[in-house]
Amino acid sequence: MRRIALFFALCATLATPCVAIEKGEAAPPLELQTRDAQTQKISFRGELVYLDFWASWCGPCKQSFPWMNAMHSRYAKQGLRILAINVDQKAADAARFLAASPAQFDIAFDAAGVSPRQFGVKTMPTSYLIDKSGAVLWKHAGFSPKDTAALEQAIQSALEGKP
Repeated sequence: MRRIALFFALCATLATPCVAIEKGEAAPPLELQTRDAQTQKISFRGELVYLDFWASWCGPCKQSFPWMNAMHSRYAKQGLRILAINVDQKAADAARFLAASPAQFDIAFDAAGVSPRQFGVKTMPTSYLIDKSGAVLWKHAGFSPKDTAALEQAIQSALEGKP
C-alpha cells in the first residue's frame, strides 16, 4: 500500500514539468490569482510582457520593484505590460512586501508554485521578456542595478520590433 501511495505522490510531483523555458521557446499559458482574488488566464498573445517571478524574502526583488515601476511609467503606453508573479505561500508576506514596495504594474499570485515550475524558475527574481506571439525574447535571473541599462535596451528593442 505504501508503494502505491508513493507512486501516486511521485506522479503528482512530475505532472507539472520543471523544464526551463529559454529564449525562442513559447511561454506556457498561465492561470493566476489577481490582487482581488479573481482567477486570470494569461496567454501571452497580443502584447509585449515583462514577466517577473518574485518573493517577499528576496532582497534583489525589493531592488527590482522601483525599476519595474519606472519601466511601467515609461513604456506602458507604448505596449509594455509588466506582470510580477508572487510565489509566497502566505498572502500576508506578499502584502507586507507590497506595502513597503508598492507596485504600479500588474501583480498576480501563485502560492502553489505552478507557474514557476512551468517556466523552470530556480532563482528569485527571474524575469522574461515575451513578445506578442508568445515567444520568449530573453530570460534574466537575479536583479542588479548594473543590469538595468541592458534590460531597458531589450525592452526598447522589442517595442520597436527589433530582435
